[in-house]
Formats: sequence, structure tokens, C-alpha cells
Amino acid sequence: MTVALRNNPLLACTLGTAITLSTLVTPMAKAQDNDPYIWLEEVEGEDALAWVEVRNKHSTQLLEGDERFNALQTSALRDYNAKDKIAYGQLLGGSVHNFWQDDENIRGIWRRASLKSYRSGEPRWITIMDLDQVAKDEGENWVLKGRKCLGPDFGNCLVELSRGGGDAVVTREYDAVMKRFVAGGFETPEAKQEVVWIDRNTVLIGTDYGAETMTTSGYANQVKIWKRGRPLSSARLVHEGNQEDVGSFPFASHRNDGTYIGVVQAPDFFTEVIHVLDIENEEMQKLNLPRDISFQGFFYNDVVFIARKAWTIGDKSVAAGSLVSVNIVDAVSGFPASSLNILYEPDETSAIESVKIGKDRVFISVLDNVAGKLLAAKPSNTGWDVSDLNMPTNGALSIISADEWSDAAFFNYESFIQPDTLYVTERDSAPMPVQSLPARFEAEGLMTEQKFATSKDGTQIPYFVVRKTNTDMNGTTPTMLYGYGGFEISLTPNYLTGFSKLWLENGGAYVVANIRGGGEFGPAWHQAALKENRQKAFGDFIAVAENLIDSGLTKPKNLGIRGGSNGGLLVGAVVTQRPDLFNAVICAVPLLDMMRYHTLLAGASWMGEYGDPDDAVERAYIRAYSPYQNMNADTAYPEMFIYTSTKDDRVHPGHARKMTARLMEFDNPVIYYENTEGGHSAAANLKQRAYTDALQAVYALRKLSN
Repeated sequence: MTVALRNNPLLACTLGTAITLSTLVTPMAKAQDNDPYIWLEEVEGEDALAWVEVRNKHSTQLLEGDERFNALQTSALRDYNAKDKIAYGQLLGGSVHNFWQDDENIRGIWRRASLKSYRSGEPRWITIMDLDQVAKDEGENWVLKGRKCLGPDFGNCLVELSRGGGDAVVTREYDAVMKRFVAGGFETPEAKQEVVWIDRNTVLIGTDYGAETMTTSGYANQVKIWKRGRPLSSARLVHEGNQEDVGSFPFASHRNDGTYIGVVQAPDFFTEVIHVLDIENEEMQKLNLPRDISFQGFFYNDVVFIARKAWTIGDKSVAAGSLVSVNIVDAVSGFPASSLNILYEPDETSAIESVKIGKDRVFISVLDNVAGKLLAAKPSNTGWDVSDLNMPTNGALSIISADEWSDAAFFNYESFIQPDTLYVTERDSAPMPVQSLPARFEAEGLMTEQKFATSKDGTQIPYFVVRKTNTDMNGTTPTMLYGYGGFEISLTPNYLTGFSKLWLENGGAYVVANIRGGGEFGPAWHQAALKENRQKAFGDFIAVAENLIDSGLTKPKNLGIRGGSNGGLLVGAVVTQRPDLFNAVICAVPLLDMMRYHTLLAGASWMGEYGDPDDAVERAYIRAYSPYQNMNADTAYPEMFIYTSTKDDRVHPGHARKMTARLMEFDNPVIYYENTEGGHSAAANLKQRAYTDALQAVYALRKLSN
């Protein structure tokens, strides 16, 4: 289907005064690199922010003015602020640490309870930090991004605070017993950084030390040992990678069986070199492992990792996607095949989704035809004994937390229409339910089915459809198709919340496509859509859309697509290639200008995924699909809803801004919204998340249900 473009009312802002296209879009004098909108890449630039303000007024008046908006936002916020949410927590030494947000705790509280109290269903929470109070006292819009507490008592903590929700943080030492920041303790300037404990008086830190100390991707290249009471400038350099790397990231494993400190050096997004610190001599030792791995941690005397590619050592062969352990001492010196053990080897339909290491067991979350299964591995005289934990089937299973000090673990089960249930296991006990989330929508009369579409090269692409059981297959069902297809990230059947729940409640069908580029079937599924093969991911998504239409579920007038980040690139590329298939496009915090993505914020770190636009060969295949460059003035595109965040310091907001400006240049309908805070999630708190959900829902209902 095509959409009429000329005399588009959305180009006027309905603010009582006429706004011309030139006012909204360009000072042409600022054009560079033959890009008339490059000035919109100046994140906090005066002209750019003025442009954002006008677009925000237009979009919010249009969407908030819809009579359905308030009810949708209220419904989403009620779920987010509900008191009966599951208080998911991190297990630390037999205690449960939880971060809780609701209508009274906007920024949130960090609290803890004993596992016994937590299991009772009436946990006795002790507040460790009230972030709203900290933000008020300090006059800062703090967002808690993370915390690292030193075992076995977990009183000494490194707290990561972000201004507005970006990836750059300030790290400060916090006393979780006295519940206060430590005067004169460890505190860093704001940067994209990683700080971990070596011991109570020493940390390992990778941060911005000044000129040429960060990689071209914007992450730390130098890692240093920093002693308590000394200035950061006195820290001793123990590791330096290459500036062309993605970055070098410190890690710490403090267990009752030993302490391992080190650095994961990432030459690109999918290769890793592991360095372990000789604490006594303060020197790094490189582990002689393949680079095509995903490091998982340490278990007693072994390093545990996933092999991203097939590997042979001696008479042992390791299949791609296998979970492997190697003796640490042997890994430093170069090891015999006898030192290597395979914990789990997937087959053609299965893949490892996640791994968590406990005190005496390694927990493995596996996908089999995109449905979850949970395993536990224990060492034995012959290697590893692996057992099935016999969790519920036909849904998504997640390892929430594993305690390296008590051998307790939390798991979660859910499906698209069955709410979450949290399980706990302790010391080989069978997982037992602790708490279940009450239903947030009426599931009776709904069904989930897994179907397959045939992509252009004959590959079968699975996808899930959630719809009413009595849906008439006459092509009239409003349908939203969601996808991601990148970075080995799997889309599993998780309980529908936020936008997807609002959409389902209002009569829509919700579809999740498991296209190549993701991790649903292991590394090979991901690698099939890397670099020059990126078009396969887009082709898979198009095949699913066509299959939905051919099945009679919907038709282009009633079909929308939705994706964020790499998924924003996905929907941007697909809509430029097949605008006839869709009538709505939700494009969130997207990559869209793929000719310049590697020069913007963390973009250079993703060249292992997409390729290098400065290389002539790679530039050619990237240019062939780059959404911003492939917009055509003579093509009618469906109206897009593009949104991003000024504070997103991972994917540059310039992508979204420039795409919007280009669409407007071509007199194409477009709605644009930019949150002034929130980071890559485009929401700094639950209220902002509910607001964004409602904007999307109103937009989709206007386009597909009217």
C-alpha cells in the first residue's frame, strides 16, 4: 500500500502559526560531507535542540490529543507501579538484593532481605539506598546503572550513577552496612568505565585517563590498579589494548574457592582475549584460548566460556556454540586436550541462551526451537554431569541470579500469555515456585502459535503469533510485527507487557520474528547475517511479513512493524525496500545512517557486525541497505513514528533526527519524539516508559485499526 504524501498535514505543527519546511529542517550552511542534515548530529546544539522542540510539540500534541492516550498511559503505568510485581533480586551470600521502582520511588530504592524471608512471600526488606533522596540531596538526576559489592560480606560496594540514564557513569564507593557513601573513598569522574574490586583497598579500573586512552569505540583502552587513598592519577598501568579494539573491560570473580581478577580485551564485538592478573606481582597473564569465544567466568580451577566457532585441540573437537571449561593454569601455559571439558554441546535446533555460575553448579539456559530449557552442570571424575532441572516447557526460561557463595539460584518461567513465575533452588533441591505475577490482561480467548516463513534462499524462519482464537483470517486483523536480528540476541516468548500488552488488549495480533542475525539457533544463525550477508536478516523479516499476509491474518493496510536499536535499523531498511508491505513503522533509538554510524558514539564497536564504511568493498554492501541513503524522493513511504533520546550515548540521536528531516524533505508523513533523558532505553523511569508505550500504542491504533 502507498500513502499520499503531498499537502501532508503532519508537516504543519498545529501550534497556531505556520511553520515552513526550511524552518524545521535546515540551515544549509552547516551541511558537511554532502549531508544537509549533519548539523542535527550536534547533540546539544542550539539549532538541533530547537528543531527537536518543534518536532516534540508536533508529535505530543498529535498523539496525546488522541482520546485513547490517557487510558493507555494509565494502564501501562499501573502495571509498572504495581505493588504485586515480582521483586526480582540478585543473590549475594544468601541475601537477596533488589532494586525497586514504583509511584512513590520514582528513581528507586536498593534494598535487601534474607533468602529465608524472601521465600516466605513476605520479605523483610532493609533499605540500603534511596536514590530519590540521594538525587534530591545532591541536586542531580541520578539513574542507578549498577553496583558491585565485595564478598563474602558484600558491605563494600561500588555504585554506578548516570546523569539522565546514559552509559557514562560516576562510580562511587558506598558502605552498604552504614548506608552511606564512603568519605574519601573511591570516586571517579564521569566516563564510560568499568571498576571492580581487587580487595577492600584496591580496585582495577578502565576509564578515560585523557588523550588516546580510550578506543575509537569510546571505551577504555587502558586498565590500571588504583590504591585506596591515592589519586587516580597515581594508578598503575597493568593492561593496554589497541585503540582500534572495542575496548578492554576489567572483571573480578571473588569466590570461596579463589579470587580471579583480570581484563576481557575485545578486539571486536565477537572476539575476546582473556587476561588474568597475577595479584602478587601485579602483572597480567594472557590465557591461550581461541579469540572466538564468549567468556562466562570461573569455576574452581577452570575458566568457562562459549566457543563461537568450531575448534579442535588434539583429538578433541568442539562444536560452535558449545560451553567449555579449561584449567586456568593450563590455559596460561598452553594446554593439552585433556584439560578441556565440554559442559554442553547444542544440536541443530538448540542454542545456549545464557550461563550463570553458582557455588557448586553451572546453570545453563538453552533454547530448543526457541523454547526454553534449564540445565545444571556439576563436575565429576569424568568431566561434567549435566542434568535437566525439569522446569515448565513451551515458554521462556531465564536464570535470574546464581549465588557463588550459597549455591542458591533464581529462575523465571513465562510465556507470551502466561505471567512470570519465579523459582528458587538451593543445594541440589528441585526448583520451587516462590512468587507468581498476577495476570495483567485476560488470556482466555487468546492463543500462541509458532509458524515458519520461507526466506528468499529457502531458509525456514520461525515466528510467533499471539492472537484471538476466533480471529477471522480475512486479512483485516491489525497486526504488529516485531524483530531485532542482530548481535546474537534471541527473541523468546516473554510475557507481553508495555506496548505489546496494550496492543493485544485493543484487538491487535502481535508477532515476533526470529530472523537470522539473532542467537535463536546459536552462533551460525547469527553469523549467517553478518556484514555482507546483512540483507538476509532484512529478507527474513520481509518473508515473515509476506507470510502473515498470505495466511489471511492481515494485509498491508493493517500491518505495522516495530524495532529498536539494531531493530530500528531493521525496520528502517525494510521500509525503504518494501514500503508497499506496511502501513505503520515504529522505529526506536535506531541506527539509520550506516555510512557514518562508525564515527558516532559507540558505533565503531559494531563494525564486527556491520562492516567498515571506510573500506571500499564493505562500504558498497552497507550502502546498498543503509536506510538514510536509500530514501527516495519519488517513493511513497508509510508514515513512520521515530523516537530516540538526547541522552542516548550509545546510538547517536542524530540517526533518528536526520532520517526524520530527510522524510520531511520528501514531503513524507513522519512523527518524531525525542526524550531529553533516558539513555538508550529512551526512558529514565517507569513514568517515562509508560508514556512512550502510550505514544506507540496510539500511533499504531490510529494507523492500523481505524
